[in-house]
Parts: sequence; C-alpha cells; structure tokens
Amino acid sequence: MDISRCPKEPTNKVDIIFDTMKWTINIDTTSGDMEEADQVEVDYVKALSLSQMEFENEQDLIIERKIKETLNVQTEEDEQLANAMQLSLVMASSKAVSSAFKIVCAGCNNEISRRENRFDCNGVVWHVKCLQCHACIQLIKDDQFYMAENRPYHTSCPRNKSHLKCYVCNDFIPYIGKEVEFGEHPFWAQKYCPSHEDDGTSKCASCERLEPKGREYILLQDGRSLCVECSTFMIMDTKECQPLFREIQEYFTSLDMKLDQKIPLLLVEREALNEAMKGERNGHHHLSETRGLCVSEEQIIPVIHERKHTERYSPLNTQPFRLVRSCEVNAILILYGLPRLLTGSILAHEMMHAWLRLQGYPNLKPEIEEGICQVLAHMWLKSKINMGSEAAMIASSSSTRQPPRSNKHKQLSKIEQKLGECFVRQIELDNSEAYGDGFRVGEQAVSQYGLKETLHHIKRTRNFPF
Repeated sequence: MDISRCPKEPTNKVDIIFDTMKWTINIDTTSGDMEEADQVEVDYVKALSLSQMEFENEQDLIIERKIKETLNVQTEEDEQLANAMQLSLVMASSKAVSSAFKIVCAGCNNEISRRENRFDCNGVVWHVKCLQCHACIQLIKDDQFYMAENRPYHTSCPRNKSHLKCYVCNDFIPYIGKEVEFGEHPFWAQKYCPSHEDDGTSKCASCERLEPKGREYILLQDGRSLCVECSTFMIMDTKECQPLFREIQEYFTSLDMKLDQKIPLLLVEREALNEAMKGERNGHHHLSETRGLCVSEEQIIPVIHERKHTERYSPLNTQPFRLVRSCEVNAILILYGLPRLLTGSILAHEMMHAWLRLQGYPNLKPEIEEGICQVLAHMWLKSKINMGSEAAMIASSSSTRQPPRSNKHKQLSKIEQKLGECFVRQIELDNSEAYGDGFRVGEQAVSQYGLKETLHHIKRTRNFPF
C-alpha cells in the first residue's frame, strides 16, 4: 500500500471526514494487504481522536483560566466596594459626631466658632451681631430683653406698646402663627395666655379671675381659691350670714312676696353641700360647683355655726344639724367663704325656690323655675348696686354730716360695687339652658308684664307669658 502515490489501476477509495478536514486514503485491494490497510485506517482514526481530545482539553483549560481571572477581578472589585462603603459610614459617623458639638446661631443659622463672642439665653444662642429685636430689627446691646416664641424683643421697644401682655405671667402673649391668641375675662377684660387655663393656675371661686404672678390667692379648707378682693368681703359662718338673710327677707317683703314660714339658713362646706344635693329629689343644678340648695328632705347636715377664733382664716367648727321635714322647705344651705354680694344673690335665688314651693306652684320645667329664680337674684344684685351708687352720690353732694346708716343701706366701696357688677354679668352671660336661657326669657317677661303678672301666668300655665 502506497499512500503518497496513486496507482493507475482502479482502486477502492474510502473517504474519512473529521470535522472540516477531509482525508482520502487509497487502498490497493489488489495487493492483498487488506488487514494492513484496515490497521492504518484505525491508527489514523485514533490519532485524529487523540488530537481532537487534546484540543478540547486545551480549550477547557483556557475557559477555566478565564473564569478564574474574572472571578478574581470580581472579588477584588467587591472588596474595594465594601471598603469604600465602610469608609463612607465612618466618615458620616464622624460628621454626625462633630455636628452634634456645633453651636449654631439662631439669627443667621451659621456655626459659631469657639473664638467668636456669643449670647446664650435658655439654650438659644446667637452671634452678638445677630441678636436683634424682632420688633424693631435693631441690635440688642444689653441683657434687657424678653423672649416670645424663641424670638428676642427689647423690653422698651416702642412697638411693644401694641403687643399684648399677659395678666397672669406679665409676659408678652406669644404669637401662634401670625396672630396673637389669648383668653379674656368677660367682665374684667383681662387678657392672658391660653395656656394658663390648663397649667394649674388658680382661679377665684367667686369672680373667676386667674391668679396673677406675684399675688397669692387665699386657699380655703375645701380647696377653693379666692382673690384678695373677694376674700375681703367673704362670709365664713352661719352667724355672720344672719344680717344678710334678714335683708333678703325684707327685700322679698318689699316685693309683696313675704315668706311667713321661718326657714333655717345654714352655711356649709362644699362636700356637705354636694352630699345634701344627692339626697334631694327636687332641684336643678347645672354648675360643677353647687353654691346653694333649698332642702326639702330630712337630712343630717354638718353646719358651720360660728368660728371660735377671732382670726379670719381659723379652722372651721362644724356641728351636725338634723333637718326634720315639716313642710315643703326644711332649710336653705349656702356655700361658705363667698363674698357678701355673691352670697346674697345665691340666697335670693334659693329663697325664690322656697317661695314657689310654699305658694303651691306645680313642678316646673328647669328653664322656668331656675330662670325665674335667677331673675330674683339679678334684681336683688341690681338693687344693691344702684343703692350703693345713690348713696355715694348723696354722700358726695351733702356738706352736712349724715347720721349713721344701717348695714342694709350702707354705701358700697368701689371694690365691692365692682364685684357686684361682675356677679350681675355672670348671671347675664350664663350659657346654660336652664339658668342662662331661662333667665333671659324670664327677665324679658318681667320687663314686659311685671313680676306679679309673670308669676301668676307661670302658676296657671307652667310657662312664661309668651
């Protein structure tokens, strides 16, 4: 067999194809060496197979090496990224720590270095050059200024004359947004910060004024507070209240409404009054603080008869008093420690309840009964204020010495007259349905038809004459 040469005689040809390589092998079948030709063919096949396997192995090694190189590069990049992130966190943390120790000016919002002069007030810090009055925009050069909503103001700034000051704390009432919101007493017209209504500031139990800074209110044993003016005229026990009780009885007699039955008048503490109210089947009470009660049921009441000590604020001496039911009215209870004119108006109100029951009036709706009782309290207060004004006019116009006047007709001091006007206003501005609305309808009826005709109409119709 000759591979390099091709004999001329016809021969059999075997084509062997490996991938893209084509080999042609001429086998001389005439030589008789078929076995040798077969062996050569097998050898070639083996050789080519080995060559192909080596090629594929080399390709696999190349691919594996490239994969490893890629993985190494990726790992290195991940490590670099992790290091960068860690460094970023460390830098952010250090910045946060450093910013926590920064001092920022409340005026310009820039940092104040340790070398710069600064002004500190209640934790708010400024550059000295940035401490400006919020009203006049001028520098504040000394420590005479005040703060409102973390803003500095000159204490003597001309613009502050229009800025409201709080009656309670004596500071300027702060702005809420762009406006100044404040509370105001309906009679005294004293303006105050709304926060004082809920911050525990004491309120007078009589005239309802808040306790101003620097003025201490009187604290009664049952927890009520009284301003200095109201405490000047307060009635502390049953014996002290008797002259006032007789005065109210005389007033009812002047209205042709005399009470023939002798009714005990008793001054009591707040707790005793509240307990007595629970035992009553009749009566209408809208106030959180009950001040008076017309009692019809049998009860045992701890009563403040008379203080043993001469001191004004000595401990109270209470004694039990048994009320025995003999008719429709057993007693009138009044809260102790209220000023004289307020005590009188409450007494007039409760005496009107007693008069209605003793005169056989039917059960009335709250707005009718409480309304007409408030009308009598209002009438008595107005008569005292007018009488005080007339007495003052007579005293000022008379050049001769006047004889001593009775307690009933004595001239009211300016303070007591002002308190009386406040108590009148309290009745007029009451916003409850029974006491407030009832009073306003009742007063209109009395003004139009008179008291006697209004009472007759109520007895017939159980309503006001409208």
